[in-house]
Amino acid sequence: MGGRPGYLTLPIFSVVAAIGYVYYTTVFVAVPRWLGLSTAAGVANAAAFTALAAACLATYAVAVRRDPGRVPPGFVPDVEDAESTVHEIKRKGGDLRYCQKCCHYKSPRAHHCRVCKRCVLKMDHHCIWINNCVGHENYKIFLVFVLYAVVASFYALILIVGSVLHSVPKDEQPGSDSSRTSIIICGVILSPLALALAVLLGWHIYLILQNKTTIEYHEGVRAMWLAEKGGDLYHHPYDLGVYENLISVLGPNVFCWLCPVLNTVGNGLRYRTSYDLPVSTPPKKIAAHSQ
Repeated sequence: MGGRPGYLTLPIFSVVAAIGYVYYTTVFVAVPRWLGLSTAAGVANAAAFTALAAACLATYAVAVRRDPGRVPPGFVPDVEDAESTVHEIKRKGGDLRYCQKCCHYKSPRAHHCRVCKRCVLKMDHHCIWINNCVGHENYKIFLVFVLYAVVASFYALILIVGSVLHSVPKDEQPGSDSSRTSIIICGVILSPLALALAVLLGWHIYLILQNKTTIEYHEGVRAMWLAEKGGDLYHHPYDLGVYENLISVLGPNVFCWLCPVLNTVGNGLRYRTSYDLPVSTPPKKIAAHSQ
């Protein structure tokens, strides 16, 4: 079920409901059964998970509301700019990429989203779970949210498994069966969710290390095949090396890489490439094929 970007949709309500249910079951059912909320260990774990859940909810809200960035209507690529060593062109015809729907040129790494009905800067994908595109301006916050969600999911699983394995005292009040059922249901929901989120996080870490978006990965597979077919080698033009790739996505401050702060590098209209040369050496114009 889709909706206009920025609007609340069924998937968004589902995510918020899932966060609320997991939080309640973990803090008010699992922790009391295993550690007790009157113990230091119980209070510490409840407080830690509360902080983690709050971070998940906050970063999720920002990912939903944050505009991923859009190509300005009057944008025109400057083919004479000596500092711009890569110009993306159409695979067929070799013309500069032009969006027929938005009626303007596309900036490097930008793509048109059929759901958002606009060209998105450095578009990675459109995510129905945030009813928004993941692009230049909100990619990091999306990544941090997934990271927090993975940590919170496995943390909750540990507490839930511990409460299930905990031997229930004989004098425990009636109702323990219902709480145990609630814990088991939560565990059944969390197990595939934690695995899926971990895979998603691993996938995006892989992309970041190569400075690729999901779209560029799939385009690169085809480009590599075409290059090998012609006896050439394909090199992703935006791959600057592991450290520079991390900086370009997570920001220049290493201590803020895992923090939910918006320190996006650049304006999304121009990106450094592996073909950037010293000013003293005239750069060679290189065209990158894209759609």
